Amino acid sequence: MDKIKALTGILTRLNNGESIESIKDETKDLLEKISPTELSLAEQKLVEDGMKTEDLRGLCVIHMEMLKDTLEKLKASVDKQHPLYMMITEHDSILGFLQQLEQLNNKIQCMDKDSIVEENVKNLGELAKNLISAENHHLREEDALFPELERLGITGPTRIMRMEHQELRARKKNLLQLSEQFDSANLDEFKKQVDDNAKYLIFNLRDHIFKENHILYPSALESVESSEKWQEIKDKCDEIGYCPFSEV
Repeated sequence: MDKIKALTGILTRLNNGESIESIKDETKDLLEKISPTELSLAEQKLVEDGMKTEDLRGLCVIHMEMLKDTLEKLKASVDKQHPLYMMITEHDSILGFLQQLEQLNNKIQCMDKDSIVEENVKNLGELAKNLISAENHHLREEDALFPELERLGITGPTRIMRMEHQELRARKKNLLQLSEQFDSANLDEFKKQVDDNAKYLIFNLRDHIFKENHILYPSALESVESSEKWQEIKDKCDEIGYCPFSEV
């Protein structure tokens, strides 16, 4: 079967709510046949063929599955107190929140005026608060890690990450406001707004984490050679503080 066609089929199933675990064997078989470059080209082709960007969010899951071993090697190359180790483990928690959000959004989209589940609205607020609680993670990147990379001439990626942080912050706050201002009389609008913000976060935050884990962080580890400099970054991270879910 054509690789693009097979990939489209897997993405369609993921977008319909099927979990990555349920099609793990098929995904593994596909990953053995397609390179990261081909995967990127497939993504471009799918967009050109009319697939919405937010419906490509399953690609982030596949990307991460492909490069899981590479990420584990990076973690193994530093100690558990290293700034990058901490940031990667925090990413794992954030990805868990996104998986919960994807499942919850599917439930919310199935609600109608005769079957409103208040627990879903409550859980939406809790998930939004969990995502917002990652703020110190972003601040440690922006104020401790990025300045050193920019000093070394790595400015493009950090500029993009800063811009993405701003938009992601706004979307997280939108979800929280939606949960706090839920009006059953405007259920359709509520569902539409939740779907828009949830899908944006699920796709873009996963993609953001992918770029940091597999491009920015490896570049940082390669570029910042001094252990003393990493200690300075660590001291600044400690000063900024960590997240409620951080392993400290």
